[in-house]
Amino acid sequence: MKKIKFMDVSFRDGFQSCYGARVKTDDFLPVLQAAVDAGTDNFEIGGGARFQSLYFYCQEDAFDMMDAARKVVGPDINLQTLSRGANVVGLVSQSRDIIDLHAKMFKKHGITTIRNFDALMDVRNLAYSGQCIHNAGVKHQVVIALMGLPPGLNEKYCHTPQFYLDRLKEILDAGIPFDSVAFKDASGTTTPRIVFDAIKGARKILPPETIIQFHTHDTAGMGVACNFAAIEAGADIIDLSMAPVSGGTAEVDLLTMWHRLRGTDYTLDIDHEKIIEVEAMFIDQMEKYYMPPEAKEVNPLIPFSPMPGGALTANTQMMRDNNSLHLFPEVIRNMREVVAKGGFGSSVTPVSQFYFQQAFANTVQGKWKKITESYGKMVLGYFGKTPAVPDPEIVKLASEQLALEPTTEDVHDINDRNPELGVEYNKKILEKEGLPATDENIFISATCGAKGIAFLKGDAPLGIRYKKDVEAAASAKQETKASTKTESSASKSSSSPGNYTVTVDGKAYNVTVAEGSGAVQAVTPAAAATPASKEPTGEGVPVEAAMPGNVVAIEVEVGDNVNEGDDVLVIEAMKMESPVKAPKSGTVISIDVSPGDTVATGDTLMFIA
Repeated sequence: MKKIKFMDVSFRDGFQSCYGARVKTDDFLPVLQAAVDAGTDNFEIGGGARFQSLYFYCQEDAFDMMDAARKVVGPDINLQTLSRGANVVGLVSQSRDIIDLHAKMFKKHGITTIRNFDALMDVRNLAYSGQCIHNAGVKHQVVIALMGLPPGLNEKYCHTPQFYLDRLKEILDAGIPFDSVAFKDASGTTTPRIVFDAIKGARKILPPETIIQFHTHDTAGMGVACNFAAIEAGADIIDLSMAPVSGGTAEVDLLTMWHRLRGTDYTLDIDHEKIIEVEAMFIDQMEKYYMPPEAKEVNPLIPFSPMPGGALTANTQMMRDNNSLHLFPEVIRNMREVVAKGGFGSSVTPVSQFYFQQAFANTVQGKWKKITESYGKMVLGYFGKTPAVPDPEIVKLASEQLALEPTTEDVHDINDRNPELGVEYNKKILEKEGLPATDENIFISATCGAKGIAFLKGDAPLGIRYKKDVEAAASAKQETKASTKTESSASKSSSSPGNYTVTVDGKAYNVTVAEGSGAVQAVTPAAAATPASKEPTGEGVPVEAAMPGNVVAIEVEVGDNVNEGDDVLVIEAMKMESPVKAPKSGTVISIDVSPGDTVATGDTLMFIA
């Protein structure tokens, strides 16, 4: 019987998929220790969104977290992180010196292996980062990024087994040093047949001693089947998780996969009784954190989008914050077109976020009215070469709106010329803020931007969602609704207890009922309702929010003269900052919002006369 190895991804991808990566280090370290004691020797511990999230939401340093994890597990356990090629652990691609610094810093802070992927499968983006990882003395796991295509698209090559094997041959031809190969499906949408054929084909291409690892999520309900397909095709290691961060948007549970292998020629190398105890402890440790219901759901719409498990809850949580969660189904529906027209890059961060941002913009602003900056740069080639040629009309729109020409240049060369990237630029930022220019701080500034600087200055807010806070907020909301309903009923009762407005087939009627009898006395058509509107605080032309989000910056002051099309305010939604432009030339006579305010589509932000 063949023993299948596994990597426990609970403490990185599990957290990212179920809690938006917002978990305090001290709350999971006891579970990490218990898992080691139970026999697990391979963990994913950081990188991906678990780097930025610690600075943005947890008031913690990711390097301190890595050090603490290494101290707990000892020197021999494999601790692995996730890197996004030229983007390393951020959403923005970096210059060569920051990519090199990433490998050195992660080595310094106890990381054994870095899994390195590029969502576009542009091998140029894997070559330099992979060499840096190898040079730093860290094991390099190079990735073939998988994705199932939404049905009905006329695409015969991208994301087929042959496509994946051709990318693997490119990696080999480029001479990229690597210690293992991972086939990674962040969205969980690849079919078992494609998983089997791709890994089976890779076994024929790769040297026989090469370790192949497989990663998928259970978001579309395919996790167990795809894991088994990978095992039968020759994978050595699969990625699994533990409850409460297993199943649904996360990975298949350790115990579930162990059970699936019973009676076959394979088994997981675990003591299942010990794992049951560790999972019980883990559930207890995570009890105080709020887990959105969609985190544990199998979503049948995901193969039609596709949306990665690690990004789904992060996006739905942001939509909750922006009062726009009701738009989620429509955004998912719009992603299919966004993926197809964008060149079929794998739906994994950062490209999955580019897709979601564009689908969100298409939902709230109208299809293709606005090309978001990151999606636009992607189709124009500024993140690398997409698997297929993007739609020419979308490329044209992106070029016009972003004032950029399409390019096929290596992104590293583009970024090395950018004066606002690199070690020296970030040193100057730190010096200006009076902060030490350590290698760690330089990397934090480069990958986390202004929010990273805020953390280093001690100004970072706590953005963790604890269950008690979410429940208290929901309770307060219900009380407000109940109070409003009571006041409304009391008002109706005192004025006209027998008069009601009833809507039938979309038409409103005034109905008068005799008091105490229940008999209808009269039915007349009701006057058309006047839409509720905000009482304007100024005169002139209102500047309205085109999408829901948070106000992050106001670019003008009352009394300023602006020209039509000038940026007057910035709204952030879905990790995307969107400038609001002046609808006319004139003078700003009032500003009705402040930075930090949450606004809905159509809210008045200011007036220009």
